[in-house]
Amino acid sequence: MSYPYQIKSFEEYKEVYERSVRQPQNFWADIASNFQWRRKWDTVLEWNFKDLDVKWFKGAKLNITENCIDRHLEKLGNKPAIIWEPNNPDEHYRILTYNDLYNKVTQFANVLKNNGVKKGDRICLYMGMIPELAIAVLACARVGAIHSVIFGGFSARSIADRLQNANAEFVITCDGAFRGGKDIPLKSLIDDALESCPFVKRVIVCTRTRTPISMIKGRDVWWEDEIKKVETLGMAPAVAEEMDAEDPLFILYTSGSTGKPKGVVHTCAGYMIYTTYSFVNAFNYKQGDVYFCTADIGWITGHSYVVYGPLSAGATTLMFEGVPTYPDAGRFWDIVDKHRVNIIYTAPTAIRSLMSFGDEPLQGKDLSTLKVLGSVGEPINEEAWHWFHEKIGKGKCPLVDTWWQTETGGFMISNLANATPERTSWATLPLPGIQPALVDENGNEIEGAGSGNLCIKFPWPSMIRTTYGDHERCKQTYFSTYPNKYFTGDGALRDEDGNYKITGRVDDVLNVSGHRIGTAEVENAINMHAGVVESAVVGYPHDIKGQGIYAYVIYNGNHNAGDEDLIRKDITATVTRIIGPISKPDKIQFVSGLPKTRSGKIMRRILRKIAENETENLGDTSTLLDPKVVEEIKEGKL
Repeated sequence: MSYPYQIKSFEEYKEVYERSVRQPQNFWADIASNFQWRRKWDTVLEWNFKDLDVKWFKGAKLNITENCIDRHLEKLGNKPAIIWEPNNPDEHYRILTYNDLYNKVTQFANVLKNNGVKKGDRICLYMGMIPELAIAVLACARVGAIHSVIFGGFSARSIADRLQNANAEFVITCDGAFRGGKDIPLKSLIDDALESCPFVKRVIVCTRTRTPISMIKGRDVWWEDEIKKVETLGMAPAVAEEMDAEDPLFILYTSGSTGKPKGVVHTCAGYMIYTTYSFVNAFNYKQGDVYFCTADIGWITGHSYVVYGPLSAGATTLMFEGVPTYPDAGRFWDIVDKHRVNIIYTAPTAIRSLMSFGDEPLQGKDLSTLKVLGSVGEPINEEAWHWFHEKIGKGKCPLVDTWWQTETGGFMISNLANATPERTSWATLPLPGIQPALVDENGNEIEGAGSGNLCIKFPWPSMIRTTYGDHERCKQTYFSTYPNKYFTGDGALRDEDGNYKITGRVDDVLNVSGHRIGTAEVENAINMHAGVVESAVVGYPHDIKGQGIYAYVIYNGNHNAGDEDLIRKDITATVTRIIGPISKPDKIQFVSGLPKTRSGKIMRRILRKIAENETENLGDTSTLLDPKVVEEIKEGKL
């Protein structure tokens, strides 16, 4: 499969980018012509940011799975589509060719139909990183159901929140999942979540860990039994449902600065086109390359760059069930060696963690097949960049530093391997079709070099369309801060050549190990502990995670009084129970009060500076309700 839209040089990038801004509709129509359509579009783009009404390829009909699977069968049918590497290296890996994937996806699509799934139904998936997760995602898309994948580290309460918001009547899960040295009891957590979700009609359970589980008659069925039913019935492979370009493809929940997680909605056509275009160009993907993205499909990186982007491009995508340090810190490099990986895409958190083990885990590992390295989730620090570039890429592989978000669907600012220049710790230049803007606090656009809040001033095909069930929240969150612009929530620097460096969040959202976590969500969980009066959460620099969670807590409980370590464990257990272990605080400092204005607003700016050890320049604290609190917090800092 060739990619006529693949950019091969910096000169070509500049020409393509200029055209994408000058003639965006013609530009994206040309890209879209490389995909398979049931019906072509009437108009390429209609948009209005004020009301958040954006439509790409209006009137077009398609099914994304025909682009990810069917159209490749003639030429790539016997080529690997998915390579699966299990958690335990002693267990044998699996390879699914495009023919295998077609058979399994169309078969499971029939299972969904047999269980009453219809176009537009919402299906929540809570599974481990096994091939059946990718198969289930694609089967949902094949029948026109809207999938919502929930990361396997979330608690029963977090699952229930998502099920309720999506009003999902169907759940696909596993008995359990393997992750490093742990067994995650997925079905048990689903059972707990469903106590408050009586509307769920069917739970399909895939066997993985053989953990003893409860199966409720009339609601729970085994994946394997349902497959046998389809085989017994002799059903023909499921024909792909015809979808409108703007029909929802999936809902993916992400943390915000306030309230419960938001269900980000992505649609069929624009998302498909942009993820494929960005995948092929950022990584300089060549047919036959083995591409290894280490992300979990429970996050947007897994959706866009483990499943949809690579498969639509006819790539070989490698899925990994485990963690970078199990059974030892050489696991990634064993996989690269074993499967002759050409492209590896991972997170700065993983890189920093592996750096701490030194060079020994690299000994005896053949990394010579690597051609491109990639980084995702947060800005990569210089030390990690150099280690990854020199130790893993041997100084010869371009390192693609991608900036993007759940809401953007695909890479927005990134160098393109072997085409545009890389620069340590800079995301560099926008992809074609992406029009960034820096805006000051007053909403004025900054021209030339400078720093400000990062916005996007023109639509792109894979952009968020709404937050599920609450369009007003989407407008208020992303499009109300600056008129006619999408506000990313990030700050950035721009140099005189138009390169961008992301400086981090400017709102109350933390970036922990590349995962966005809302401070309000963590505070709400801490405050549910019986002895907690109030709390405030901020981020602080963390050697491995990039950003850690620092909680200031007012506690007046009698239980375990006097034993602060035990109370900390109790509070951590509460957060884990309510949200999941991903959100538990790294540090908990007990305080008698919080710095508040006279109107009652917590001054998180002050708390953030204290957590970051910048206590010399806290600004004027005399106007606070109780200025003495600040000195007490400084003295008690952990």
